[in-house]
Amino acid sequence: MKSEPDVYGIHHLEEEKTTLWDGIRNYQARNFMRTMAVGDQAFFYHSNCKPPGIIGLMEVVETGLVDPTQFDPSSKYHDPASKREAPRWDCVRLAYRGQFRELLSLEDLRQSYEPDELAVVRRGNRLSILPVDERIARDLLERLGSPQ
Repeated sequence: MKSEPDVYGIHHLEEEKTTLWDGIRNYQARNFMRTMAVGDQAFFYHSNCKPPGIIGLMEVVETGLVDPTQFDPSSKYHDPASKREAPRWDCVRLAYRGQFRELLSLEDLRQSYEPDELAVVRRGNRLSILPVDERIARDLLERLGSPQ
């Protein structure tokens, strides 16, 4: 799950302990989020920074929540076409599980994984939520060590 560190970084989540992963306005990313289950782990990926990469670990603690930002006219994520009786956008609640000792950069990921193994290394991929195969996730966790 990607976020820009100056907008919402791992340090924000560490302070807050949990957060709603709201503001997703891409149907494919939303659909990936809908497949999440309580207890699933997610990598926190800092994007749009130098260098981008995996920085921390989160856990899904609640699913199927309605994204409140779609109904807030003052939010940049407001969706006037979304109706309260049939909301288009939902979100999950995530809990902080730690930050890795070192960031695993996108460049390192590209050197280790093929695009069909890890979607984040695909050129031009801009989705903020991507699934990670269980085998690859175990490999990444082995490389990154335990989060602090």
